[in-house]
Amino acid sequence: MEIRYNFFEQKIPVQLTGNNLKFGTNFTHNMFIMDYKDVNSWYNPRIVPYANFILDPAASCLHYGQSIFEGLKAYKGSGKKIRLFRPFANATRFNKSAKRMCMPVINEDFFVQAVKAIVKIDKDWIPTEKGTSLYIRPFMFASEAFLGVRPSNEYIFSIILCPVGAYYPEGFNPVKIYVEDKYVRAVPGGIGEAKTCGNYAASLMASVEAQSKGFTQVLWLDAVQRKYIEEVGTMNIFFVINDTVVTPLLSGSILPGITRDSVIALCRRWGLKVEERPISIDEIIEKSQKNELKECFGTGTAAVISPVGLLHYKGEDFMVNGGNTGKIAQRLFDTITDIQYGEQPDEFGWMELVE
Repeated sequence: MEIRYNFFEQKIPVQLTGNNLKFGTNFTHNMFIMDYKDVNSWYNPRIVPYANFILDPAASCLHYGQSIFEGLKAYKGSGKKIRLFRPFANATRFNKSAKRMCMPVINEDFFVQAVKAIVKIDKDWIPTEKGTSLYIRPFMFASEAFLGVRPSNEYIFSIILCPVGAYYPEGFNPVKIYVEDKYVRAVPGGIGEAKTCGNYAASLMASVEAQSKGFTQVLWLDAVQRKYIEEVGTMNIFFVINDTVVTPLLSGSILPGITRDSVIALCRRWGLKVEERPISIDEIIEKSQKNELKECFGTGTAAVISPVGLLHYKGEDFMVNGGNTGKIAQRLFDTITDIQYGEQPDEFGWMELVE
């Protein structure tokens, strides 16, 4: 399909530096849109000025929750080249979410083409300071007007962009995590592994309560036994137990993170022992008490690597590495960000240039 261009050019109104780039608040002047009808499939891909959608009050996304999204970033680093980190992995995961939510898939090559097209139009919005980037949000929602429980026959796919700095106020400093044992987010056989809006809605109550107590995020336990660790609200989770890097096994209720996959690949390349397996919160507490829990960190597109300095469980605080950033977390952060900014060789072929 050929993308139609009707974009808006204007002087950028924000100063693109890390200190004033609050995550997800300043959006670029243009957006990508494409429509779907069951008789025509995908049609009319276009880049247009950023504007509100016009939706019928009966649009099924508003009533039955058919909505999915992705998150990736564009970086302007070495040689002032624009780089995307593993966009084809995002395209694959987007389609996996679409299939789970009974939504139409998008050709993965075209998905990446559309991302590159809108980034190229608004390339001047990409900040250049290390630790900043242009956040890319592809999303799809059901737009057919009807009331009835069935998949929609009409959808809108769109991509919006926003320049960002650090995701957490702490930046790369260790965060405090509340281990949630009251609420649950996802169950096996449900939609936990899909990047769909309902998953995040289910996490809000616990997150609000944890933040009111001074914690940055929630660490979720499994919904059946309330015992096995799953993921943080916006990240996958890793533990360094003695000399082994351990992360929960993907069970169908955990989002298969692209940064998670990258961390596993790097650790194995470095010769570190990596285990993907069920991990109980009791095991982590025991290892902490025996001083065998050396590090804990989260991984995700927004934060990249976020060291965890404290876990709070059942009224007790358990410090990790004295509340400091661990060596493995630091090495992972430095390596991934260096690759993203073109400051280190991309041995895995992860980066895509926008030309």
